[in-house]
Amino acid sequence: MARVSSSTPPEQPDWVALDSDRLPIELAVAWASVPEAGAVVSFLGIVRDHAEGRADVTGLTYEAYESEALRAMSEIVAQARGRWSDLARVAVLHRTGFLGLSEASVAVVVSSPHRAHAFEAAQFCIDTLKESVPIWKQEHWSGGADWGLGAHDVRSLSATDRS
Repeated sequence: MARVSSSTPPEQPDWVALDSDRLPIELAVAWASVPEAGAVVSFLGIVRDHAEGRADVTGLTYEAYESEALRAMSEIVAQARGRWSDLARVAVLHRTGFLGLSEASVAVVVSSPHRAHAFEAAQFCIDTLKESVPIWKQEHWSGGADWGLGAHDVRSLSATDRS
């Protein structure tokens, strides 16, 4: 799968991107705001100043197994559409590279005719992304840098059963 820029929304109803550029959050919300959708839910993952066992985080560096990450992110969107058939638009966007405090590292934007499905689908997308997409973060703090302590094995999407 080719790298997809997060700077230009697609014509189709699914937007999956992995990019080192800032996430176009306002653009994604506008793209998801279509006449058939009465609800647009957005989730942003933000770089915070602490992590498990570390109180002085100054930034994060994200790395990804790009082709597999994009494939898995697309599969997450397909699974969401299979569970909630009325979804209008779904965006799953993730950054790579160095991010400073308060920068958005991941965005999920889902629109649907009603809020319940938009909330449920957005939560499914972010939870499943965190568990199954090969993206890793390196934490930077005043004393150095190391890979995040909360890392876990990447789970296969075929094993995902979030009924």
